[in-house]
Amino acid sequence: MKNTMTAVELMETLGKMPAQERVKFFALVGQQAFSNENLSHDEVFGHLADDEFTAAEAAEYLEVSMATFRRYVQAKKLIASSEIGRSQLFAVADLKAFKRQLKAVKR
Repeated sequence: MKNTMTAVELMETLGKMPAQERVKFFALVGQQAFSNENLSHDEVFGHLADDEFTAAEAAEYLEVSMATFRRYVQAKKLIASSEIGRSQLFAVADLKAFKRQLKAVKR
């Protein structure tokens, strides 16, 4: 029987690894994971198409500060797709379209 490592054991081992080696490890993982450069946007991000992001996730996706993100919401440039309690959620499809608009303005 082959001795395999669990995900928890791998994380513990990575935690003990020197920082430089961890950087090398994750660089290698990234290279291997995306070695097929012909992946379409849908193949990489398709599972998020109908998802929703929190305000913090949406701001990170748009590459803006939370203050800027809140200004977009206040100006109704972005509208929450749903609310859970006091938390607003934003549709990924809307964020993607808005990000395209932001990039077009910057050009």
